[in-house]
Amino acid sequence: MIKNLPNESHLSSWEVAKPFHHLVIDDFLQPDTYQEVCAEFPDFSSDIWYVYENPIEIKKAMNNWDRFGAKTYELFWLLNSRSFIQRLEKLTNCALFADFGLNGGGLHSHRSGGKLNTHLDYSIHPKLPLQRRLNLILYMTPDWREEWGGHLGFWSHDARNGGPGDLVVSIPPLFNRAVLFDTTQNSWHGLPEPIRCPAHITRNSIAVYYLCEPKSNAVKRSRALFAPYGDQAKDKQILELIDRRADVRSSASAYITKT
Repeated sequence: MIKNLPNESHLSSWEVAKPFHHLVIDDFLQPDTYQEVCAEFPDFSSDIWYVYENPIEIKKAMNNWDRFGAKTYELFWLLNSRSFIQRLEKLTNCALFADFGLNGGGLHSHRSGGKLNTHLDYSIHPKLPLQRRLNLILYMTPDWREEWGGHLGFWSHDARNGGPGDLVVSIPPLFNRAVLFDTTQNSWHGLPEPIRCPAHITRNSIAVYYLCEPKSNAVKRSRALFAPYGDQAKDKQILELIDRRADVRSSASAYITKT
């Protein structure tokens, strides 16, 4: 199923990557697998999606295993398997655990105009006493063109203001490209510029997250912390939305609806 697995040869690239540990692996899946998974990917107009439609995130997501097609289900099973996770542990040098609930993960889709403000992911899992350590994102839109945007950006951390600093890396979401990164290093990431793809195209991806025992200095954050983008920094309503989005007590009502 997987053509190019993470392995020890990636370790040196992982350790020197800036602004935080990450890898980009092209041709991740075998051709027959990505063709089958793409064929199963839900249409953007389907009623299975959860909808995020607000000034800091415009996308759709679905993490219900029962709604996955057979080949997609098998892929998620493999990405959460012990044999695959053992390969990732060679990068992190610590024990990792699958999140079988796919909290925040699963299938994601962005239409034209879709975006995701720069943010830090949750630190401590909202239902498990474990820390989110790794993100694996796999892009699933054939023939994606770089001029459409949708690049995954990685920002440095500005310790003075507690937010993102400079954009250091910009990764085009090319088909069958996997991106793996550490989320415990003030890992500011996102795609805050609206996507410019044609109306009939969507930026599709698969996301799986891996957990570890909390580090001693782990921040007790159970929801994503977003940063305002551009002129949003002057907008009190958006700043209030970001605060509500970051609070586990109010986050769902602040940003998510069901189709």
